[in-house]
Amino acid sequence: MDYALAHTPENLPLMPGQRLARGVARALRQFDFVSVEEFVPAPGLRVDLLALGPKGEIWVIECKSSRADYMADQKWQGYLDWCDRFFWAVGGDFPVELLPDNTGLILADAYDAEIVRMGPETSLAPARRKALMQKFARHAASRLHGLRDPGVAGLVAL
Repeated sequence: MDYALAHTPENLPLMPGQRLARGVARALRQFDFVSVEEFVPAPGLRVDLLALGPKGEIWVIECKSSRADYMADQKWQGYLDWCDRFFWAVGGDFPVELLPDNTGLILADAYDAEIVRMGPETSLAPARRKALMQKFARHAASRLHGLRDPGVAGLVAL
């Protein structure tokens, strides 16, 4: 494989947070949740994983690979207005005592995850839920289209 092809985004190794997101997404499938990574619910916000459940529930999962990664996160409380439940996803060696007790907790690795603590439920307003579900669908469809036809990726704005 030549150097340019080996270093395209789809051929680069996953970063630690991306590995956690993959394990969480895999685990949530057993509960009939689907998800997208790096979802932008509003300008200035980017959640690591947005999951959509079978009854329309929307969960935000923030993946933290280290103490420094968590301490640098200044936006997470802004995500609470964009989900029914909020979770942290961390590896087994993460110091979980740093995480607020009133948030969900998922222990994960690159291949699987376990929900250790459910985040409190705060239902989204119907208008926001509808807007998020439409954005989720468009985002997922655009990503799929980009995979099927890589030349279109630069032509479509999300």
